[in-house]
Order: sequence, then structure tokens, then C-alpha cells
Amino acid sequence: MSISADDRAAVAAQLGRPPRGIHEVGHRCPCGHPDVVTTEPRLEDGTPFPTTYYLTCPRAASLIGTLEASGLMREMTERLAEDPELAAAYAAAHERYLRARREIGEVPEIDGVSAGGMPERVKCLHVLAGQSLAQGRGANPLGDEVLELLGDWWRAGPCVGAAPEDQA
Repeated sequence: MSISADDRAAVAAQLGRPPRGIHEVGHRCPCGHPDVVTTEPRLEDGTPFPTTYYLTCPRAASLIGTLEASGLMREMTERLAEDPELAAAYAAAHERYLRARREIGEVPEIDGVSAGGMPERVKCLHVLAGQSLAQGRGANPLGDEVLELLGDWWRAGPCVGAAPEDQA
């Protein structure tokens, strides 16, 4: 699958480096730029890459970093151990993640490994939010919680350059 030169340039500006292994835009920010890219499960150099939904927006990523530093991942992991319904929904998110990656390609080295600590713990809120953005609300209960805590991170305008519709 291809990605436009404009999208590739926006992602490179967001990341501060050339993007690797982009399969497609997984989600677009309301400003029009990609904020999540769906990646190939094997990078061009042959490296297995389990992070299917890669959050690229630096503004959202920074805010999520603040949430991670607050101890939220530990709290979420504790809730998984205490709440069987939440644990079941999180396990379903893990399976959803694996199915989506298999649709792109199978990589035996990472078979059964999703991302973000799923299904038993929480170790990366960026991945969980990326899944919720790319697959839609309801795909990952903890990713949905992260997005709620972020609020409208895009309200200040595009995180890089002009919005795509402003570039015409």
C-alpha cells in the first residue's frame, strides 16, 4: 500500500526522522495530518516490528509521556488485576491488535506479541492510544481512557507545518 509524499513528509517532520515501514495512515488528526501510522510487521531491513499502530503526533506523544510519568501505567495494571471485565476487554484488544497485524503480514518471530504490555499489563500508553485512534473507540478500553485524558490536543492547530488543506 502506498502513502502520499505529503503524508510521508508530515510524519518525518513529526518524528524528526524519516519514517520506517509505513503501511498506511492509521488515523488522521482533525487538522488533516496523520497522527497514527499503521506499520509493516517487518521493516525494510528485515527487523520484526510489533508496533502496528505508531502514534506520530508529537503533541499527543508529549502529553501521553506526561501521563506515563504520573504513574498511570502502574494504576492501570493494578486495575487489570482487580477488574475481570476490564481484563477481558483488554485481552480482546490484544486479539484485535494481533488480527489487524496478521492482515498486513505474518512474522513468526512476533506471533502472539502485540504491544503496550497487552494482554496482562500496561507498559506503553502511546500504543494503546494509537490502537484506539486507528481501530476506533471501543477497540481498547485503556487506550480510550488515555484519549479521554488527553482532551483536544489538536485544538492549537497542526503539530507540524500547515494543515494539508492550507497547503493548496
